[in-house]
Amino acid sequence: MRSKQIYDYIITNIERGEWGAHDKLPSIRSLAVELNVNRLTVFKAYQLLKQHEKVYVKEKSGYYVCPDCAGTAADAVYHTPNGVSALQVTSQLSDIHRIAVEYQFSQAIIDPNLLPNLFLSDYVKKVFDIYPKLMGNYSTPQGDEELRDLLCQYFKRSNRVELNNGEIVITTGAQQAIDLLSRILIRPLDAVLVERPTYSAAIDILRGQGARLIPVEFTPEGYDLEAIERLMKQHRPRMFYMNPTFHNPTGYILPASQRKQLVELAERYRCVLVEDDAFHDMYFHERPPQPLFMYDTDGWVVYLRSFSKYVAPGLRICAVFARKSMIEPLIAAKSLADNGTPLVTQKIFLHYFQSERMQQHLKKLRTALQIRRDVMEEELSAASIDWQWTTPQGGLNIWLRLPNHISASMLLQESLQHSLSFVPGHICDPNNGYQSWVRLSYSLMNEIQIREGMRQLTQLAQQLATRFDFPSYQRK
Repeated sequence: MRSKQIYDYIITNIERGEWGAHDKLPSIRSLAVELNVNRLTVFKAYQLLKQHEKVYVKEKSGYYVCPDCAGTAADAVYHTPNGVSALQVTSQLSDIHRIAVEYQFSQAIIDPNLLPNLFLSDYVKKVFDIYPKLMGNYSTPQGDEELRDLLCQYFKRSNRVELNNGEIVITTGAQQAIDLLSRILIRPLDAVLVERPTYSAAIDILRGQGARLIPVEFTPEGYDLEAIERLMKQHRPRMFYMNPTFHNPTGYILPASQRKQLVELAERYRCVLVEDDAFHDMYFHERPPQPLFMYDTDGWVVYLRSFSKYVAPGLRICAVFARKSMIEPLIAAKSLADNGTPLVTQKIFLHYFQSERMQQHLKKLRTALQIRRDVMEEELSAASIDWQWTTPQGGLNIWLRLPNHISASMLLQESLQHSLSFVPGHICDPNNGYQSWVRLSYSLMNEIQIREGMRQLTQLAQQLATRFDFPSYQRK
């Protein structure tokens, strides 16, 4: 099994253009050292590659890439007009977002009209009055100390946890935090647990580091902890990327009863839990359970708390909470990435976050988002299509199951032609499943646009079903 993983690793690197036609592969000894495996395991992988005519052997020289196999790299390499080549980087979610449409249900961002734009502009002026030389200074890679002090006190009050400002790093959004953590935690072929489904950009980031993704089913009832323990025993994963609170894309919430048990499993099997919490304050009725980080005493949980979504997406502020053993390598990775999140955005966020206006904004925003969710559900319920979903109690998305015969990819193609977009479920699945599921975000469009867009989506789904002669799409 391990030799097959090395086989896949080599094929992936060939397809990405790391090795071209007739390039020599690393020696068995050096690759075994690099991947921390037995030399016999690498030898078996090389023999399998030879058997499948992916490589050929030069006696007393080594293994070389077959020309026919290297040809598959063409799709993975971008060649500029001057002949310089660059690896193609995959971001399926970004590819969808870049398409301009009238009815935008693929982007899980807040309608700018719901944000406190006038108040933020006032705080921008206030910040430059307080810090007149602000534009002439860098932040430290770890983040502004004044902001880290504020967030430290905030979390100590709200969660009664021991914390100091040295255990926080400010990143330019949660996605950067995921990328930096993957760089310091993952080596090629390392096992990483991910929810199924999960945030599609995280799949692309983790795969970009060469991780072996091990799926964990996430349902409205939470995880199967016994199954997770079996996976941890079998694969010894380096990390578990998770989104347990108003999960993206499903909106599910991991029950409080499972959170402490999961931290105990992480400690027992030495698996870092990366807890991505972008929607914590976007609840409609009850507050969500405490983060897993609050149960961690030995440094096995890294907590990502993003504030970009509902304060001001343009500020791109995420706080990473972790114990000292994880903070130091994270600061080093951050310094190499951008040497620090812009100081001006940190200061603006700092002064707005501690204002009374912030809490008023959150309360109004929850109400507005709940109304938009209700409008979307009302239109979906009125449709004569047997699609299914679980009502989210917070967050920005509805995870919708289409009738099995309707392909989400085909529906997306039709929808884009009618200026409507959503996220097809398969890009949220490390196994490329969920072919009949879609993520609909209700946070960007207003109520009128949601009604019009859902009616358009219903009509397109009906036409697609009729075209392929599937009368069973209707509710019975």
